[in-house]
Amino acid sequence: MKGLKDLEGLILHFDQGWQYQHQTYQQRLKNKGIKQSMSRKGNSMYNGMIENFFGILKTGMLYEQEDNYKTLDELIKAIDDYINYYSYNRIKVKLKGL
Repeated sequence: MKGLKDLEGLILHFDQGWQYQHQTYQQRLKNKGIKQSMSRKGNSMYNGMIENFFGILKTGMLYEQEDNYKTLDELIKAIDDYINYYSYNRIKVKLKGL
């Protein structure tokens, strides 16, 4: 989060990892105006759709491609472009080619 500005209102979602539950980490988020969202313990269906999407997003544009993004702005643009592609342009076999 170093060097980032104007994060007020950002919602950051995590699983129940111990590092995200640490009081110091949570306080740093709060100081930046970031709201923390966390999966419910033992309830993987709570946010299954978003967890599935994040898995697809990471596989599609992040794994072994980290060096493609030199700045935060480049990463944000790439994520926006991927979400646009995912939402409007990809062909989905389960949806009969839609």
